[in-house]
Amino acid sequence: MFRLVYTILFALCMPFVYLKLLWRGYRAPEYRSRKRERLGLFKAPSLRKSIWIHAVSVGEVLAAEPIVREIKKRYPERDIVLTSMTPTSSEQIKKRFGSEVFHVYAPYDLPFMVRSFLKRVKPEFLIIMETELWPNMIHQVSKNNCPVVIANARLSERSAKGYRRLKPAVGWMLNELSLVLCQNRNDALRFDSLGISEEKIHVTGSVKFDMDIDESNLELGRVLRKDLLPDQLVWIAASTHEGEDELVLQVHKKLRATYPSAVLILVPRHPERFETAYNQSVQAGFRVYRRTQEKRIPTDAEVFVGDVMGELLALYGASNVAFLGGSLVEVGGHNPIEPGALGLPVIAGPHIFNFEAICQQLVETGGMEVVDDEYGLLEVLNFLFSNRLEAQSRGQKMQKEIEQSKGAVNRVVEHLAPLLEEN
Repeated sequence: MFRLVYTILFALCMPFVYLKLLWRGYRAPEYRSRKRERLGLFKAPSLRKSIWIHAVSVGEVLAAEPIVREIKKRYPERDIVLTSMTPTSSEQIKKRFGSEVFHVYAPYDLPFMVRSFLKRVKPEFLIIMETELWPNMIHQVSKNNCPVVIANARLSERSAKGYRRLKPAVGWMLNELSLVLCQNRNDALRFDSLGISEEKIHVTGSVKFDMDIDESNLELGRVLRKDLLPDQLVWIAASTHEGEDELVLQVHKKLRATYPSAVLILVPRHPERFETAYNQSVQAGFRVYRRTQEKRIPTDAEVFVGDVMGELLALYGASNVAFLGGSLVEVGGHNPIEPGALGLPVIAGPHIFNFEAICQQLVETGGMEVVDDEYGLLEVLNFLFSNRLEAQSRGQKMQKEIEQSKGAVNRVVEHLAPLLEEN
């Protein structure tokens, strides 16, 4: 009954979903193309025993990459279908995999659209990255006797409360899952509280710790700051959201009162906000440059807007301190592992529920600090800028903890192996 009601409501909302897609296409042209794929309409190649991996956006694509590599190494006779939902994630898939995987957008979660997708790719296995639970997707795949696995699974307490309230209605969906491979024990306990069979739930760690830093990112980071003075301090506000840029710019203005040569690299999360972030920086009175117009950070830059996709690691590499966007506003924060793996001390605001356990782990090492608001952000930046050895020490602690936390990919694939060999 729940799935029927859900489907009817989703169908009624489809005109608005499509209008939103058109609106986003107006602001970001990439959304205008390939709309048919979202309806499950596309031409697929002949696929061999295909494994469908669904990664919603860039973060999930990055988490999926080492799993894809390991599966392809162990099961070269099988093809990978890698789906996502956003143009930026699609671009990352093309950049990282090329023709190694078959990539399309995932269909909207209506039965006939999902069936159309399944008819074309005929998956024998579905891996959903993190926690993207779509009732019709899971039901239609399970109906075809296809195992459904949640890999690198995470579940905040906020989301768990929502699922618990709906438990009588969504219990069937949760029990159609074959495995739930969790990032940590707290995630496992939350999934267990939803009534999923205990034997299906395992703690494998976060695969995001297994990321490898490409030397080209480090080199580009060095190039970006090549024209700056060796001791000039740069901090990055990475993956910021609406309402956050203004706070970050206010902090930067006050920071420059003490450190007049300090540079802020401002990187909005979504490309449709690049222009807004640039205009806000200009209106705040800064000398602003854009990555799309500059090969290097100019010597007189006060704010440098990272208005390109796929270069966040390089922009981290050009920085001395990292602030995680989405944490001063109630978005839930973003991945602290990427800047930490590059040896940066990391600061986040209070809203870190998307990466709660990882952040807690890194805070306990002394490499990351969580602040209450923009005033706390300014205080920590001032401290790190005036104590460079402490900043370096924090960055080293981040690197060490991240290195010691690797190994989740092998644990994930070991749990997948029995099911993959059966199907």
